[in-house]
Amino acid sequence: MKLPLKLADYDFELPEALIAQKPLATRDQSRLLVLDRKSGSIKHEVFANLPDYIPAKSLMVFNDTEVVPSKLNGHLVKSGRPIEVLLVKELNDNHWEALIKGLAKLKPGTEMEFGNGVLKATLEGRNDDKAVIELIYTGDLKTILNRIAKMPLPPYIKRNITADDGLSDMDRKRYQTVFACHPGAIAAPTAGLHFTPHTLASLKNNGIDTAYLTLHVGVGTFQPIRTENVLEHKMQAEQFHIPEDTLKALKGAWRDAKDILAVGSTATRVLESVDLSVPKLGGASGWTDRFIYPGQKFKVVSHMLTNFHLPKSTLYLLVCAFAGEKLIKEAYREAIQQKYRFFSYGDAMLIL
Repeated sequence: MKLPLKLADYDFELPEALIAQKPLATRDQSRLLVLDRKSGSIKHEVFANLPDYIPAKSLMVFNDTEVVPSKLNGHLVKSGRPIEVLLVKELNDNHWEALIKGLAKLKPGTEMEFGNGVLKATLEGRNDDKAVIELIYTGDLKTILNRIAKMPLPPYIKRNITADDGLSDMDRKRYQTVFACHPGAIAAPTAGLHFTPHTLASLKNNGIDTAYLTLHVGVGTFQPIRTENVLEHKMQAEQFHIPEDTLKALKGAWRDAKDILAVGSTATRVLESVDLSVPKLGGASGWTDRFIYPGQKFKVVSHMLTNFHLPKSTLYLLVCAFAGEKLIKEAYREAIQQKYRFFSYGDAMLIL
């Protein structure tokens, strides 16, 4: 029988001023905290120097999902009341799962309008805490969303709906990795946001191999833990794909006992969801609801690059599981003391 993990034990105080509201002017000028699990040492670096710290002949694995503009601000047709909708997942025939603020007050049949009527929606029903809506439009939905929807930023990044100041255009470029190529995410794999083409070239010049997989970041990644016993939390499944060449590279690295470095928690969860010892042709696809918390063992990932995460989140528990609670709490205290920038647009941590 597993002992309960208390959610309260994974809380910490974070000054609000340290929550990054926008990215730095240059991606790779973020700060980098280098945490060595063996020695317990902490070093402070600049992200551009990351390649100097990656063990030789490592395989770095990136998540190349692309964030889709999916946050819609509109109004209810009947009352004119403002409404905010986040498209989560396409079901079929223009029916989508969506998160809607104030969903409990809405009745089936409620009509919504966005972009001066370019896009309309009707509430069909509910699926747990998500709405099921039908989208009504003429033309190509992707084109419409690119024109009228906004990037689905997390709630701790504040944006003024009326006074934009050019931030929406910046978010479209910067809340996206430079290697994103498979649309489908409603949140960015934030550890990848620091990379530039120059950083990637430096990795290659240092003899470090790179590979890509896709996990479409969804509700599961950022859904809060609402149970005091952490073990009772259930992750919502997210779709992933590992191409054949990536799976081949992973199996080769695993067979030859090479280091595998996961870029971000999403890549980590995919890698820890597959069994590299099983012979398999082609790639691998599916859904993962893997929840990694302290006490679990890592079978694939040797090192991890990650951002600084929210207190009591599944992401914070994951890094505690990887590096140990004591060491992570010490690193976070140091990061707060040194005024690192936290969360999606914040700085990074390399865990060796």
